[in-house]
Amino acid sequence: MSGKTVNSAILLLVIGNAMAILSDIFIKTLEPGTSVFQFAFLRLVLTLVFLLPLIGKLNREHLFSGFGIHALRAHVHLAGILVMVIALTNLPLATANALFYAAPIMVMALSALLFSEKLTRLSMATVISGFAGIIVILRPVEFNWAAIAALVSALTLAINAVLVRKLPKEQSTVHKLFLNYLLIIPAAGALALWEGAEWHPEMLISAAGSAFFILGYNISVLLAYHQVDANQVTSAEYTGLIWAVAIGWIWFGEVPDAWFIVGSLMIIVPLVLIGLRNRKRSPARGFNPAPRDRECSVSDQAPQRSEESCSFKQDSIANV
Repeated sequence: MSGKTVNSAILLLVIGNAMAILSDIFIKTLEPGTSVFQFAFLRLVLTLVFLLPLIGKLNREHLFSGFGIHALRAHVHLAGILVMVIALTNLPLATANALFYAAPIMVMALSALLFSEKLTRLSMATVISGFAGIIVILRPVEFNWAAIAALVSALTLAINAVLVRKLPKEQSTVHKLFLNYLLIIPAAGALALWEGAEWHPEMLISAAGSAFFILGYNISVLLAYHQVDANQVTSAEYTGLIWAVAIGWIWFGEVPDAWFIVGSLMIIVPLVLIGLRNRKRSPARGFNPAPRDRECSVSDQAPQRSEESCSFKQDSIANV
């Protein structure tokens, strides 16, 4: 599974999204009242440790280029992790993941507001249908702090996706990763100290498992999008919701109701249609002997938990 063909790239994304759900499970199984700040700090530190073998890929000439944008994205990332933990520990696994899919819809809206990008009629319909789908899933009686936390998590993904275009092009994905985690750890450590919670060694297992599987997801994303056009395979990312429903049903006994199914379809189907439209515009290349930078309008793609699409996908690992 090198990701050099469309089929292998799709398989990588399917497996990768399953790994992302496994990462969520390590969070969801945390004990009630778990120290959120302590967990976030441990996960971030362990992620950085897992990345240490790649330290040789840093560009020393541009070591701290774009420091301000990196710092902003890092702390938005931290906020996203904190609210994600709240959402996953209080909502059904599938419901939380369905709300996370609001991220690409928010990217479209933010791109139109901040960068004056024009939304196509399909993109506009996607935004409207997506937000309506969120309302259908939550319904006024289901709207609570955990649901708000899930939507805020999606918003942090969207903000960081929009900010990707501001990052220095001289820095590789690995370089951006290291800066992200180096800049985020001091604040996370300070919050953990301020929280003053009793140290729980067993939390290391949950933090390590979550960090390991989310890195596995992102590695699969990087491999899948490295040599195959994003619009050929990006719809495979929506299998994450299928994994969430299946595992939530089997493991946690969370049976999805009709509201959830209808709302999820309202979110996912328009995004898949956008991917299919782009696929028709660009025939499958299968294998790219010479990868190139692919620029595209944010309004025409659907970044998921990985935040970015087209050229954005190369930096997806940095903000999960």
